[in-house]
Amino acid sequence: MRWLSALLVALLVLLQYPLWLGKGGWLRVWDVDRQLQLQKESNKKLEVRNAGLDAEVRDLKQGYDAIEERARFELGMIRQDEVFVQIPEKPYEEPTAKVLKR
Repeated sequence: MRWLSALLVALLVLLQYPLWLGKGGWLRVWDVDRQLQLQKESNKKLEVRNAGLDAEVRDLKQGYDAIEERARFELGMIRQDEVFVQIPEKPYEEPTAKVLKR
């Protein structure tokens, strides 16, 4: 009787192994599901970025306002009859000489 119960336990372990640790087991399914969720989050971020880039490309193809804006802010270009005035954020301070006392 003892050998029969040992045989049944061994058979149960052999049947459970593929279910939990095998190639298509539960642990593998959970891991793949976690990877799928991470990939979906990554895809959503990339879709938002792509939509923004697509809108920017359409705007650059259709109108001159976007081109002018980029030329002004990124390249510092101005029109022929305009005057460019640059105001520094912090006023210039002349360095003062420090006297060291001994």
